[in-house]
Amino acid sequence: MTPRYKQRELAEREAEEQSLDEAAALSPHMIYEVIRRDGEEELSRTKRSLFWSGIAAGILISLSVLGEAILRTHLPDTPSRFLIENLGYSLGFLAVIMGRMQLFTENTITTVLPVTRSPSWFSLGCMLRLWGIVLGANVLGAFAAAALFVFTPAVPTEIMPAIIALSEHATGMPAAQGFWRAIPAGVIVALIVWMLPQAAAASFFLILTFTWLIAAGDFTHIVAGSVEMAVLIWLGQLGWIDALTGFFLPVLAGNIIGGTVIFTLVAWGQVRDDVKGSRKS
Repeated sequence: MTPRYKQRELAEREAEEQSLDEAAALSPHMIYEVIRRDGEEELSRTKRSLFWSGIAAGILISLSVLGEAILRTHLPDTPSRFLIENLGYSLGFLAVIMGRMQLFTENTITTVLPVTRSPSWFSLGCMLRLWGIVLGANVLGAFAAAALFVFTPAVPTEIMPAIIALSEHATGMPAAQGFWRAIPAGVIVALIVWMLPQAAAASFFLILTFTWLIAAGDFTHIVAGSVEMAVLIWLGQLGWIDALTGFFLPVLAGNIIGGTVIFTLVAWGQVRDDVKGSRKS
């Protein structure tokens, strides 16, 4: 009886320890490893898979523009309307991120972490290849969604003025301002990626809160902004050169700097010693 009692007690202790381990917060190193492995998985995906996932993300991110426009149209014109209507901006991000689709600004941290761990020309080339495919697919999807808004009766006529107004605001700021406002947006999206492994069931509210912050802070996002840019291009109100130099390239650069240069280096900095220690062991 005694050995069985001890075995049962040992099993109970092990179960308790396991419960405590699962309940404990993930360490920065563990979060890093989760995201790095996701990044390696993304880097190994086929070009076709990346492309179609990116197309889907570009189309569905248009829900951010549509949601915000619907709320702006139907909410009473009060001082607090701005804060409430920006909840609509989160819709596209919720669909894309929780649907595990390829969004360019997510990849600025996810696929960079494997490169920081094992830097080489090959890994850098794989990362840039993925960036190019996903960004191109996102923009194609954004233009397809914008064409649906402009050329078909899919969107009620009373919503279109709000879509156009949002598009004019997003693309109308000076290039330098668009660049600097894109940096916080890149950091915020990268922060979402960093917190998702820990968030678990609260992922919905995490994405909702931080993407609302992008809209409420009037920051610029390259993919959601591409929908607004495309709306004006299809309407003939914005030329291709002005769109590229005044909006697309500055915002793209800002998002990359915010998501990669700033956030990824900070994330790498806090786990660098742990990663090197695990290699030696």
